[in-house]
Amino acid sequence: MRAAIITIGDEILIGQILDTNSGYIAKALDKIGVQTVEMVSISDDKTHILNTFSKFQDQVDLVIVTGGLGPTKDDVTKKTFCDYFDDELVSDPKVLAHVEDLFEKFTGKRQPLLQTNIDQALVPSKATVLFNHFGTAPGLWMQKDNTVFMSLPGVPYEMKGLIDQEIIPKIAREYKRPYIVHKTILTYGMGESLLADKIAGWENNLPEFIKLAYLPSPGRVRLRLSARGMDKALIEKTIEQKVHDLTAIIGDIIVGFDDSETIEVMLGKQLTQKGKTIATAESCTGGKIAQVLTSVPGSSKYYKGSIVAYHKQIKTEMLGVRPETIAQHSVVSAQVAIEMAQNVKKILNTDYGIGVTGNAGPTTDDTPEEIGVVYIALATPHETVVERFNFGQPREKVIDRAVSKSFEMLQKEVLKLKD
Repeated sequence: MRAAIITIGDEILIGQILDTNSGYIAKALDKIGVQTVEMVSISDDKTHILNTFSKFQDQVDLVIVTGGLGPTKDDVTKKTFCDYFDDELVSDPKVLAHVEDLFEKFTGKRQPLLQTNIDQALVPSKATVLFNHFGTAPGLWMQKDNTVFMSLPGVPYEMKGLIDQEIIPKIAREYKRPYIVHKTILTYGMGESLLADKIAGWENNLPEFIKLAYLPSPGRVRLRLSARGMDKALIEKTIEQKVHDLTAIIGDIIVGFDDSETIEVMLGKQLTQKGKTIATAESCTGGKIAQVLTSVPGSSKYYKGSIVAYHKQIKTEMLGVRPETIAQHSVVSAQVAIEMAQNVKKILNTDYGIGVTGNAGPTTDDTPEEIGVVYIALATPHETVVERFNFGQPREKVIDRAVSKSFEMLQKEVLKLKD
């Protein structure tokens, strides 16, 4: 099955908000074997919407539209559906009762609705209404010839509720679909080009129904295997064998096999399992390591905190870096990174301490090191290791790569521990 996703809203086209709906919908469709072939964002304009509907008519099986279902005059999706399907709007009693209940819960009392709220219960007479548990605008399901058109609210949590509770179950019930299997291999410490060269022979021997995609980001490369077909058992068995063969080639840089499990999530599980704790001392990363670590639910089990020693004075007075170390080697140096890691480990009483100092740019500190140079030290229960990196420019790239490399260094040490 083939699908197209349309997001409607001028706020998307002027960059006022980001379209996160399309990605969520595409991922949900992919899990049940529906291939998304195109995503488009268009304005709240009836003519433009109609032209886009015509473009996809009979070219795809499903068209999923989000946005334009609000109660104000600029939301024209329902009326445009009526024009396209030669239909008219009628009031749906169940939707109207739901709208009344929502306002009663919100205000604490039953009271007359504004006409704009009452109009939320208007739906095309030919539509299958999809109940929206989380908002006032219902979803719509309408078919014209060989294409089904679905309309969903643009509010993300309302859209997600309808996708998960209405759309995906209905598609799964009513359509026969191929199996789609994805397997993601997470690698750290090797660039995309070098990695591609190393596994070229393995890649060339993949069967035609398996595709490989390289998904690089600072410090890491995800390898995604995607297989599609009607024989689920064959697909899963072949994917498993190919991953086994790949592990024999690059097993030393593979850190996980789940696209949803980032390295910070895996680190959290490993530290929790081994009963170890971590603290961080950050300079050029400005607390980004702490922010990423604490984005993981349950991180308080293993992450104690951070000292963001952005200024030299904080390094000496709060973190305990010796002034003579800075005077002799400068703030961007292996020696300062080592003292940062060792001291934060001691101050916060943890098993591991990370110290990061460098020049993220656009200018350098009072140091001979150039922009992009970062020193990362890791204090373990037994030793302290430090590495020098040159991450280049711009500033955002330096910070992101420093964060990724810090996690990579930590994970290598944690993996050495026996359960």
